[in-house]
Amino acid sequence: MKVLVTGGAGYIGGTVSRLLLAKGHAVTIYDNLCHSKRAAVADGAQFVEGDLADRVLLEETLRSGRFDGVMHFAALIEAGESMQRPEIYFRNNTASTLTLLEAMHATGHDRLVFSSTAACYGEPESTPILEDAKLQPTNAYGESKLLVEHMLRWMNSQRGLRYASLRYFNVAGAIEGYGEAHEPESHLIPLILDVAMGRRKSIKIFGQDYPTKDGTCIRDYIHVQDLAEAHLLALAALEQHSRLICNIGNGQGFTVREVIESVQRVTGKQVAVEECPRRDGDPAVLVASAEKIKRELGWAPKFADLDSIIASAWEWHQKRYA
Repeated sequence: MKVLVTGGAGYIGGTVSRLLLAKGHAVTIYDNLCHSKRAAVADGAQFVEGDLADRVLLEETLRSGRFDGVMHFAALIEAGESMQRPEIYFRNNTASTLTLLEAMHATGHDRLVFSSTAACYGEPESTPILEDAKLQPTNAYGESKLLVEHMLRWMNSQRGLRYASLRYFNVAGAIEGYGEAHEPESHLIPLILDVAMGRRKSIKIFGQDYPTKDGTCIRDYIHVQDLAEAHLLALAALEQHSRLICNIGNGQGFTVREVIESVQRVTGKQVAVEECPRRDGDPAVLVASAEKIKRELGWAPKFADLDSIIASAWEWHQKRYA
């Protein structure tokens, strides 16, 4: 297959690109490098540096490749920032995705795997969350992704777009030679690993009064390799399905303090904590039910426990700063 990967110089898009290449597929990465570097582009991939809002360049890229499918990861991803600057999330995540959809339609491309998010659900009424749960985001990031899902539904019914929307939870871990390296970094596990390495003094815990067992937020963690495998299965499944919406997660949740304890076990290092007020838009609990993708696509996570996920991230983190 030939696959166009938007945001392919990022953490998840870069992992998926490497998996595609390892399986013998041809990959073109389209990325503006706003939160990554040219060195993050996978060896063996074609690279186009461009913004998702640039429809002319998108159409040129799509026409030059005649791709079997598009995997769309390019987006801003920080829930906290989205509450301070919602307009840039709707511009980058929602409006620019519409530009991509228009370019795909204009060039005859009709298969898309979309990187969605559990933030579409907001504060769930019950857990684990099923795909038919209410969609009521509590932050602008989740809303910007949900608006894309609405657009996809209409493009499916009115334009024949075949798509898979994968709603995933907290992604972590690393594959050989490639791991999480956001610029700037804001995700919990790499930030805690920075403390373990002595690169930061402490880790901030935002909110200690949530209705959970230790008062901190609960999240579902999925290894990036398991997530990447799910994307390849989803793209292949578009041969039989015109529309797929699936959660991806481990089905178990961990509090922030439990994640810190896991890092301490894996690294043998103590991690200092700074307690801070809640952030706007943070749900107390987000835990997935991934039964649908297991049942319909045969997906199963290989990294089922938190310590193994963190161990792979720790190995990458140490090599990264060696």
